[in-house]
Amino acid sequence: MDQIAHAKRIVRDHTVMFDAALKQGQFSNRWDAISSDFHWRSMHPFYEKKGIEAVVSEFWGPLSQSLRHLHRREDVFFAGENDVDGGSSVWTCSMGHFVGLFDADWHAIPKTGRIAHLRYAEFMKVEEGRIVESALFFDLIGLMHEAGVYPLPPMTGSYFIYPGPATHDGLLLAPQNESAGQETLALINQMIEDLSGINHLTDEKCPPELLARTWREDMVWYGPCGIGASYTIERYQKQHQYPFRMNLDDKTYHGHIARFAEGNYGGFFGWANLSNRNMGGFLGLPEAATSSEMRVVDVYRRDGNKLAENWVIIDIPYYLKQQGLDVLTRLQEVRS
Repeated sequence: MDQIAHAKRIVRDHTVMFDAALKQGQFSNRWDAISSDFHWRSMHPFYEKKGIEAVVSEFWGPLSQSLRHLHRREDVFFAGENDVDGGSSVWTCSMGHFVGLFDADWHAIPKTGRIAHLRYAEFMKVEEGRIVESALFFDLIGLMHEAGVYPLPPMTGSYFIYPGPATHDGLLLAPQNESAGQETLALINQMIEDLSGINHLTDEKCPPELLARTWREDMVWYGPCGIGASYTIERYQKQHQYPFRMNLDDKTYHGHIARFAEGNYGGFFGWANLSNRNMGGFLGLPEAATSSEMRVVDVYRRDGNKLAENWVIIDIPYYLKQQGLDVLTRLQEVRS
């Protein structure tokens, strides 16, 4: 069994056991697939933790008590050798929604008594038969929006329960053609290279022809709540890329921790991907005095020689907290 297939089997077996415990809201102390020095990364207000016990007690346990009968609705699963470190590590990526009954408040977000969806993307690094690292991104502001306590000005895009791939083939459980994954990764890297050439420019818009080198004209961009989704290159540029390019200054790019692809799917995340300063207007917010980090995950579907769909999660609560706004603390204050 090759490294990628082995990593997928390790993660799938763990996920089956973990999700059963998650749905019941009862966790055992036995996690055979997790290394003793497990390193977990996640979003505000959880950040980084060491050891699966801390992650369960501080994150999964309380979440499963608030969103009862919590279960994973997975739309994408793939794995690959990490392009960032020359292929010396293997990672998996799972993406979809955690779904449950929102029956108890969670970090000041009020219960609704209705079904709730927490959009997520989870990366796991497998080494010597154990899961040694994980990065869990989730759309906290999306959950706030669903609960009726959206904390930001109106979005430029549209936010809803995002679907999985239009082709309904995102769960790559069987081995994939190696050349297909290489083609996907090469296309993602080409897109990054194209945009890197103009990223230092603040007051210039990206020509649509540059984006069309790697994107289909009818692309769908599923952005984080706070920005929203866009359809077609023209609307993506109007509703996200231009506000991002024109309203953010002092951009510094830090790269990725993992970037890989398998079949027609690929993705990456950073910690942080970049830093920038809001000059006023981005997210509908006023000018910020200081630069703030952005932690971002991107998942892509390739169609032929172009990228067709892109799911993005940004830790916007962490981005805002660096500028003096803790959306959860603010929500707690106005509810008390």
